[in-house]
Amino acid sequence: MSADDHTPDPVPEPDHPGMGWLDASGEHAEIVLSTRVRLARNLQGHLFGPRARDEDRLAVLERVQGAVGRVQALKSAEVTEVGALEARTRRLLLERRLASRELVGENGRPPGKGTALIIGADRSLSVMVNEEDHLRLQTLFSGLRIHEAWNILDTADEELGQQVPYAFHPEFGFLTSCPTNVGTGLRASVLLHLPALVLTKEIGKVLQGLTQVGLTFRGLYGEGSEVVGNFFQLSNQTTLGKSEEDLVDHLDRIVRQVIQYETQARKVLVRDAASVTEDKIWRAYGLLRYARSLSFEELMNLLSGVRLGAALKLLPGLRVYPLNKIMIYTQPAHLEEAAGRELSPNESDAHRAAYVRRILASEGVVSPDKGSDEGSSSPDASG
Repeated sequence: MSADDHTPDPVPEPDHPGMGWLDASGEHAEIVLSTRVRLARNLQGHLFGPRARDEDRLAVLERVQGAVGRVQALKSAEVTEVGALEARTRRLLLERRLASRELVGENGRPPGKGTALIIGADRSLSVMVNEEDHLRLQTLFSGLRIHEAWNILDTADEELGQQVPYAFHPEFGFLTSCPTNVGTGLRASVLLHLPALVLTKEIGKVLQGLTQVGLTFRGLYGEGSEVVGNFFQLSNQTTLGKSEEDLVDHLDRIVRQVIQYETQARKVLVRDAASVTEDKIWRAYGLLRYARSLSFEELMNLLSGVRLGAALKLLPGLRVYPLNKIMIYTQPAHLEEAAGRELSPNESDAHRAAYVRRILASEGVVSPDKGSDEGSSSPDASG
């Protein structure tokens, strides 16, 4: 066993608020990692956007803190003032997809006064305070659960709006800092894993079709992020001119079509390129299972193959949930949090590989040649 196998594990994920979306419990969880619905809102009587002053931001936070206790889904909520957090702790929130780059100061500007994150007791609903807008309410769920996510968010939005009146125009709808959010202020997105469409070279056609029906795609962390590991975040482009229900229904319908395309592409791989596909999957698994150094980009590309193998039952005994954990807990801030110190890039790569080895060793994947991978004669078999 190498010394780096003794690197500490991150704190178990159930102790982290808002991390239920990793549990692979929702519909089509083998393809859909998560569903997010977000609403942008601003309060009447306070400047917002670039014109907001410190006194406006602080007043907004004070009003919202006084109101959340009267919102059913936010009772006993955890309120965290983001500006008071250390930089690494802020990055943890970003890596867990609970906060945006702007909220945590990863856009070149440190968090301003009154910046906060509120996470509801049930951990599926949260509110970013004084991000681009005064409020960004969001729900985040495992799998494909667009309507459920919207219904919870809609109820919370109505209850909060009764306590803190929103800036609203009878013609344009809800007023926001960015004109593209004016109207409903709604952004709904679904994070999908589409490796078969990429391997069959059909992904370009699918993505082009999305733009023609009013959707857009981004990477793992939304706007400005690159696509890695064949994960695509699909979301609505427009928020004006349609109702929230129409936008949600439209996204749900199109996403289900994309899932069908991906499912069909996976059948094509198994039918027409079975040996090549199986070899690619087992090579990816072998590299992850025994590598001593992994960059995050390399990890994500290999993890894509392993995740496909788990879905196709070509890696018997491997669950989707630990693969979801690997995506989050091998990111730089999480590795440093586990180590209790800053890590150089080379150290991060070594810690990342050690964590992946331990997770995969605990799964006991059944090899078609030797039985359980856990019983392998490899020097690292003890994990």
